[in-house]
Amino acid sequence: MKQQSILWQAAGFAAVTFGGTILHFLYDWTGGNILISPFSGVNESTWEHMKLLFWPLFLFALVQRLFFKDQENYWCVKLAEILLGLLLIPVLFYTYNGVFGESPDWINIVIFYISALLVFLFEWWAFKRDWSPCTRPWLAFAAICIIGVLFVVFTFMPPQIPLCQDPLTGTYGV
Repeated sequence: MKQQSILWQAAGFAAVTFGGTILHFLYDWTGGNILISPFSGVNESTWEHMKLLFWPLFLFALVQRLFFKDQENYWCVKLAEILLGLLLIPVLFYTYNGVFGESPDWINIVIFYISALLVFLFEWWAFKRDWSPCTRPWLAFAAICIIGVLFVVFTFMPPQIPLCQDPLTGTYGV
């Protein structure tokens, strides 16, 4: 399976960037469907853009796991990968905005794609090296699920912090 690993990363990158792009618009396309809101971007906050990376990564991880059954460190790598992606989006966004004062939409899109690319490059490296920072993969999977719950809860009850504030409207969440 390791020889084919880079193909998995390429497929993952394609699936996550396509899925995240669709999720960016899905809430508006469905007329603000409340059932779609926990999984799609409901505003232009940085938090909502992090959600666009998380859900496709999580869904792809569930599918990929069916083929990586022998990979004992699978969920540990996936947790590190997800945390890396969720860290990269705000770090790149706020760094760019801090330097240049604002970011055009195309820069925000590039930040999303760069984050996805770096996540899958990390995954390739981690699986190739058999990197395993934890001994309890079930705990890593539980942590990923908790992150997913936070995205759902914060869609409806976001903390009143700049990370969750829509810069265009000044609102939070749905």
